[in-house]
Amino acid sequence: MTIHHLHGRPVIIGGGIAALMTALHLAPEPVVLISRASLGEETSSTLAQGGLAASLGNDDSPHLHLADTLAAGDGLCDEAAARRVVEAAPTAVEFLARLGVAFDRAPDGSLRFGLEAAHSRRRIVHAGGDATGRELIRALTAAVRRTPSIAMLEGVEVRQLFVEESEVTGVLAVGNSEAVSLSTNRVVLATGGIGGLFDHTTNPLGSFGQGLALAARAGAELADLEFVQFHPTALDGPRRPMPLVSEAVRGEGAVLVDERGCRFLADTPGAELAPRDVVARGVWRQFDAGHRVFLDARQCLGPRFAERFPAIAALCRESGIDPAVEPIPVRPAAHYHMGGIAVDAEGRSSLRGLWACGEVARSGLHGANRLASNSLIEAVVSAAWVAASVAAASPGVSKRLRPAIVPPRPDAARIRPIASRALGIERDGETLREAAKALAPIAVGHAASDPALVALMITIAALRREESRGSHFRIDFSRRDARSRSLRLTMGEAFEAAAVFSETISDTATQVGRRA
Repeated sequence: MTIHHLHGRPVIIGGGIAALMTALHLAPEPVVLISRASLGEETSSTLAQGGLAASLGNDDSPHLHLADTLAAGDGLCDEAAARRVVEAAPTAVEFLARLGVAFDRAPDGSLRFGLEAAHSRRRIVHAGGDATGRELIRALTAAVRRTPSIAMLEGVEVRQLFVEESEVTGVLAVGNSEAVSLSTNRVVLATGGIGGLFDHTTNPLGSFGQGLALAARAGAELADLEFVQFHPTALDGPRRPMPLVSEAVRGEGAVLVDERGCRFLADTPGAELAPRDVVARGVWRQFDAGHRVFLDARQCLGPRFAERFPAIAALCRESGIDPAVEPIPVRPAAHYHMGGIAVDAEGRSSLRGLWACGEVARSGLHGANRLASNSLIEAVVSAAWVAASVAAASPGVSKRLRPAIVPPRPDAARIRPIASRALGIERDGETLREAAKALAPIAVGHAASDPALVALMITIAALRREESRGSHFRIDFSRRDARSRSLRLTMGEAFEAAAVFSETISDTATQVGRRA
């Protein structure tokens, strides 16, 4: 098969669970799956520990799961979208089991359920104890590789979407230092999150919002960009991405303490199992006050730690820590982006021919703060809806793509210090405005332009939200505004807003914004 044979097929961009599931659901329609690395590698999906949230227990129901989701989302969830996901979750878990995912089960064959923060029931379905993502990727990658209708381009990076008359017409990709253009009017972005914009992150460093940049430069609307979730308990150390110490450890009774052994969240409603934004802020304020923070599982698990959490135990041992007998040093780290490409119930963006699935999409499920383990289940269930919508769309006539200058390979290194300072757990207007001034000029014609654009758009969204809600906390607007709504933003609007803060922003940047 040559590149010539791939023109006109739907193109799915990504290598994680959302991309793999979308490709499988489109079978037997021929599709092209483009992944920057080998399938499943360098993805947040592989690193996922906790599991999938689904109301499969006898004491549980989609209604209870929905209530927990809405409470965590702090008033910004799309209730209809959330209801649709939680109602589809149990069937999705059964589908995965049929695909060969080996979920953890009790001796009688029933599924084991874990408990995580802000869930009112044990409903987290997991695999390998704390290696759910790895098991999902193993099973889904195997299924994709044995599906003849899926053409895989691995080690290939999409650098640009071709657009004519407000409709996607193709993609420009680079692999082995060679550029190739594929004509298609059906593109699915499933590129993951933005953690690579931050110094402390549990995401692969290459996950800095590539899909958001592709969509924004093509003219699509993004939404809820200001809502970045920081996981409270990443293993504190030099390793990147930072190993996650799953919320499920706290679900089993582990507590957060400072270097003196003081349990600083004891009086907080929900304590260690409060919503993630609450716990993350509590941990961050300890660091800000000069303390260190530890997760202590000695009393609740002790010698059973390695049996329940083998992957985390191994990561701790690599860092010289035995969690059975000593507390684990932790710190907050950028973990998940609730915002993304604004999509409808079928995953369609505001740009014809462009869909989004998984973390790169803003579906309305998560609102201002994601409920633990709702992300994997969203990727699984929404992939089916996206695939059905793509399959129903007319393939159209392949258009001749005009020659294009290949954008440089993106590099987020220059952006991380800016984003880490301005877009962290606690924000303020002055620092955000300084970040906008710094980012706007970089977002044009530079190797850091794509990560700079994504960080700029998040910064502008954070400036526009003059309140504190969910994961977005403004120390200069610490109260919640009951009138606030979801915020949408285009690239052009971001550049125009940034120009207000500085006369030093280049004419080129302003012109790019106006053209968008």
